[in-house]
Amino acid sequence: MASIMTNAAALTALQSLNATNKSLEQTQARISTGYRVSEAVDNAAYWSIATTMRSDNQALSTVQDALGLGASKVDTAYTGMNNALDTIGKIKTKLLSTVGQTDAAKAKTQTEITALQAQMKSFADAATFSGSNFLSVTSKQVTTANDGVQPDAQIVSSFNRSSSGAISLGTIDIDIERTKLFDNGLATEVKNQGTLDRKTSVYATAAAQSQYDTAYAAQIATGASDVAANTAAQAAVTGTVAKIDNVSAFNLDITAPGVTDDIITQMIGKIDKVMSQLTDSATILGAAKSSIDLQKTFTQSLMDSIDRGVGQLVDADMNKESTRLQALQVQQQLGIQSLSIANSSSQSILQLFKNG
Repeated sequence: MASIMTNAAALTALQSLNATNKSLEQTQARISTGYRVSEAVDNAAYWSIATTMRSDNQALSTVQDALGLGASKVDTAYTGMNNALDTIGKIKTKLLSTVGQTDAAKAKTQTEITALQAQMKSFADAATFSGSNFLSVTSKQVTTANDGVQPDAQIVSSFNRSSSGAISLGTIDIDIERTKLFDNGLATEVKNQGTLDRKTSVYATAAAQSQYDTAYAAQIATGASDVAANTAAQAAVTGTVAKIDNVSAFNLDITAPGVTDDIITQMIGKIDKVMSQLTDSATILGAAKSSIDLQKTFTQSLMDSIDRGVGQLVDADMNKESTRLQALQVQQQLGIQSLSIANSSSQSILQLFKNG
């Protein structure tokens, strides 16, 4: 039926052209943005997942920065620790050379030892990065029973999201109480001093020293603090035996009154123990450095994995879209031509009246 009121062919052609134009606009948007899903209207589920994962990746980027900062802090402390360990070894050698020497020779060696001790303090004080120093610390009195205990240094190492959506942060903890060489904050009598300024007493005889060490170990085993253990251990050493109080790797003096070769030998033993403690401290820093390096590598791999996963969800296939664009452009041209033909069909009705 020919009608001048309703052109069914034109309506059909128009609907087809509109659909083609809509698809063409969508394809052009994908090509221009590079995304198959760039807005929630494209695919709400994929867009939501991609948005959350992009946010998490930004958080991981911040974690990566924190790991880099933490690595610098640990590297700085590790360098200072190694230099202190090398210097304490030199002090040990100097002490060994004074056994059996004259007082004049000991005085000259003490001058060298004092210079080395000052150098150790300088190493510790200088091992600071971004305001953090793991070797030379300033303790505060937290409680009477907890004087000078340093909290662990925490380096943010991971950003975690559970299946329920709850987030949490992982940290690499460094036991500052075991890495500190000097404690500048509280009085020298507090229990938690640094490895190099921790003071004990040296006794004139090996028997007295042995008796002291035994009592000291027994006190520590019961959970007593260093101060209490030292006090009890010293009290347990009976008799009037000569001793030198408050000797540490940082302040030992072989020219002090009453220092014999036996006491110097005990000093050498104490320095050897300090070297062992420094080695343990260096191990803590080395393990932290290794953990940070591993975590940095993992975090970067995780970020790359998330990027790939998000890309698979929302990125446009440019090869497919370019081919689709060409096909739609041809469809658009054909649709325009079809609509033109459908619109011109009304003109044929006019010919009927002219012929009549």
